[in-house]
Amino acid sequence: MIEVDTLHELLPMVGRTLGASRWHRVDQALIDRFADVTGDHAWYHVDAPRAAAEMPDGRTIAHGLLTLSLVPALTAEIVRVRRHGRALVAGYDRVRFVEPVRCGDRLQLTLAVEAATTDDKGRVTLVYGCTMALEGSTRPAMVALLRLVLPA
Repeated sequence: MIEVDTLHELLPMVGRTLGASRWHRVDQALIDRFADVTGDHAWYHVDAPRAAAEMPDGRTIAHGLLTLSLVPALTAEIVRVRRHGRALVAGYDRVRFVEPVRCGDRLQLTLAVEAATTDDKGRVTLVYGCTMALEGSTRPAMVALLRLVLPA
């Protein structure tokens, strides 16, 4: 875990990997809760008996957006900001769901500082590279760039 007073201390770390989270299991209860929140109850997410009969490996698959939504919580395992001020998520760029996450799979987030820029008003945009590893796979479950805007 990296500890900093403010996110501004990460600016000189462009090009560095900050670390990795613990491994986290994606179980059916998590998938079902996400389906309830989003209203996406597609059978291949929530119907375990049907998935057992019809899916290639017999398991439901997590929503891609569920995988993406784990980034903030797993980031907190990698970077601890002691005096966290305002930081606005400006968006995720180049989000790709590379491999499906199946019920029971484990995920681990690796976080890198990809870029840091300052605009003419003194606001800083910090770009994290997010790679969600899928245990047992050579390919990640997801990759994305996360843009945070720090006020001047």
